[in-house]
Amino acid sequence: MSRTVIHGGLVVTASDEIHADVLIEGGRIAALAAHGTDAATSWSADRRIDATGMYVLPGGVDAHTHMKMPFGGTYAADTFETGTRAAAWGGTTTIVDFAIQTMGRSLREGLDTWHAKADGRCAVDYGFHMILSDVNESSLKEMDRLVAEGVTSFKLFMAYPGVFYSDDGRILRAMQRASGNGGLVMMHAENGIAIDVLVEQALAEGRTDPRYHGDVRKVALEAEATHRAVQLARVAGAPLYVVHVSADEAVDEIAAARHKGLPVFGETCPQYLFLSTDNLAEPGFEGAKYVCSTPLRPREHQEVLWRGLRNNELQVVSTDHCPFCFSGQKEMGRGDFSKIPNGMPGVEHRMDLLHQAVVDGHLSRRRWVEIACASPARMFGLYPKKGTIAPGADADVVIYDPGAEQTISAETHHMAVDYSAYEGRRVTGQVRTVLSRGVPVIEDRAYVGHAGHGTYLPRGTCQYL
Repeated sequence: MSRTVIHGGLVVTASDEIHADVLIEGGRIAALAAHGTDAATSWSADRRIDATGMYVLPGGVDAHTHMKMPFGGTYAADTFETGTRAAAWGGTTTIVDFAIQTMGRSLREGLDTWHAKADGRCAVDYGFHMILSDVNESSLKEMDRLVAEGVTSFKLFMAYPGVFYSDDGRILRAMQRASGNGGLVMMHAENGIAIDVLVEQALAEGRTDPRYHGDVRKVALEAEATHRAVQLARVAGAPLYVVHVSADEAVDEIAAARHKGLPVFGETCPQYLFLSTDNLAEPGFEGAKYVCSTPLRPREHQEVLWRGLRNNELQVVSTDHCPFCFSGQKEMGRGDFSKIPNGMPGVEHRMDLLHQAVVDGHLSRRRWVEIACASPARMFGLYPKKGTIAPGADADVVIYDPGAEQTISAETHHMAVDYSAYEGRRVTGQVRTVLSRGVPVIEDRAYVGHAGHGTYLPRGTCQYL
């Protein structure tokens, strides 16, 4: 059984910061011991990693990615191979991607399709959520079977009529089923019926530029849908996880529900914390790079999101990584913003951007690890296998240099997309070495992993319930 010792670093988890050495045996954390103690100095090892001056972190858990997702006549640019490799470069060692049920088809068929996309191709470990596109008696029964097999979360959409949209009755039925089988309903909360009216009106008036994507997807329509989702979950007696929260009023709806003691949770993403409608309004067609849904908001929303993360009104930061190249994909929407594929790249930069938030005083180190590693692992039934550094946990470990400076750029990133949403942004902090189940994937800023190392993760149910 191989043994690795990581020595000299500051171990940071959601609950502790300890100057400790870490012993890894057979792909799992075997022990921690304070630097220089008899226990630490007695460990023999096949490999020693010097983490002096570094943080020793649990691998990041990105619970919201869309690898090779079909959308608007094209596919997200990252495959499971390229996307999980980029994730590893950024210190993320687990992703949870979304398998999609096609209208008129079974959940099982959709899940099998995503297994075929991912199997043997991932550099790091992965699991699946299930997108429910067609709520009916058959798919409701399938939900029970999937939960028993470890696919324990189901996404529904109040947006995208004619594609993913579910009406309130279907949403209520799915929530009722989840309340009985232990599943967690994830909600894209925007009033898609009303948004489609505003899109039609904007295009008829000649407002076709990318910035109007943000204008028509009103804050009030995110807040209204969030409120409605909370009330439907309340009626069903089910927990609710609201994905990619972008707006202050939506945060208020989640906070109000939580203050009532309801099992309601919220996720936001780096793009809402660091970018704004200023990006959507960049000259020419450049704003298309920043088209995603929910949309970017005016800058004043950012402080509300940061406050929500600090006071636990929002629990998780995921990326909603769904990259489309500017050339040939985003350009499909020239002259009609509604045809711009919705999605942005981000899986590689989440941990670094959130560390910059630590540097800037928005978050503590432990809260950084909590929202990026521990909370998503707990939310989606992976803790303590993932999301922490403790005896028995998988040895998903990131050696992180908190003083290194880097400039984010498409020239140096590893995602299969031709632009960076954060082009030219200077950040402090950088991943040095990444272990996945004790095996090096990134070693001193070099990729040493391989497709097929990552394994599929059946998940338990939400551990906050």
